[in-house]
Amino acid sequence: MAGETLTATSYIQHHLTNLTYGKLPEGYERQNADGSVEVLSQDTWTLAHTSQEASDMGFMAIHLDSMFWSVFLGFVFVLVFARVASRIHSGVPRGLQNFVEMAIDFIDKQVKDSFHHKNAMIAPMALTIFVWILLMNTMDLVPVDWLPHLATIVSGDPHFFFKVVPTTDPNVTLGMAFTVFGLMIYFTIAKKGFMGFVKELTLHPFHAEKWYINVILVPINFALESISWISKPISLGLRLFGNLYAGEMIFILIATMFSAGLVLGLFAGVLQWAWAVFHILVIVLQAFVFMVLTIVYMAMAHQVEEEDQFH
Repeated sequence: MAGETLTATSYIQHHLTNLTYGKLPEGYERQNADGSVEVLSQDTWTLAHTSQEASDMGFMAIHLDSMFWSVFLGFVFVLVFARVASRIHSGVPRGLQNFVEMAIDFIDKQVKDSFHHKNAMIAPMALTIFVWILLMNTMDLVPVDWLPHLATIVSGDPHFFFKVVPTTDPNVTLGMAFTVFGLMIYFTIAKKGFMGFVKELTLHPFHAEKWYINVILVPINFALESISWISKPISLGLRLFGNLYAGEMIFILIATMFSAGLVLGLFAGVLQWAWAVFHILVIVLQAFVFMVLTIVYMAMAHQVEEEDQFH
């Protein structure tokens, strides 16, 4: 945004750009705040000054704001639950202990209903996913200008990028989704064996008794199953990202109305309140959906009865 007049478009673009650290190549032309152009004499690792620079940094760039908030909120989750666990008592639970016990009971019921196998890791993982995503989603309820404006004051840079909702970053949501995908593969191989995993990819959904027919069916099965497997983490991550990104965009669009006069400003205040109330449902629902699908995928990975039809 250096050298730009603040317009609705630049305001929206600024709020949708992450604080990005990455490498700019030798010869790259950077525009400074005073309008001058700097040509880099060598490959340089630096913070992006504009959204175009953030884009040009490519795949190896890291979104520092998304990493900070996701890790920070993860620590908040761990510290709060650890504190409650250290002070738990057998009497009537109140306050924070009551909330934590309700959350644990709720997650435990969901796991028991969907996961009918033995694995002590699933329930804690489901609890972590639900609470962690819920905390990250809840950052969407903080007014869009508060924390970014505070960041500009602290940094001394009026154009400092600072997104505060990690789940509006596809790198975060897809990162979690592909972690779940990796666990699916691990548990599938652990429970069914490597050959069982291969058979699941090549002898399902079509299978014949004659081996020469299976020779024809194997590539078809592999193509269908590969698409089915890959689509799981992609849809899991993009669903969460899409819903939270859309919600954040609406908050930003409403915020642009505050500078359009008193009447529109008052109307924007009403709209912001109404959308925040509705968005609470989206925030909780998306954390719940991600958690439930993770449990279902883990149950599928542990399911071994289907292998009988391949023997």
